[in-house]
Amino acid sequence: MTPITTRKAQLERRLSQLQDRLSAIETELDSHDARDWEEMATEREGDEVLEGMGLSGQQEIRMIEAALQRIEAGEYGFCVKCGAEIGQERLDVVPFTPFCRECAV
Repeated sequence: MTPITTRKAQLERRLSQLQDRLSAIETELDSHDARDWEEMATEREGDEVLEGMGLSGQQEIRMIEAALQRIEAGEYGFCVKCGAEIGQERLDVVPFTPFCRECAV
């Protein structure tokens, strides 16, 4: 496997994991049927945490999808701002990053 093929597979796995997690969050948010105020308040607190996780997951999904598009276009691994090559160490930590270390600051 080429390094780019390996990276693409890594991004696709993460995308699948996030989509599964968001589906589970949506199911959980739709499952509440509390009858009293105390239970409703507790569920609402939990819902806020789940919604925050969902928003974070949605943002990461968008970033991964953009990285996959860059792979298809042959532009992956290069900074979208300055065009410099993004270091492999940086891509190992944040594989969907569109920016080199200097432009990310």
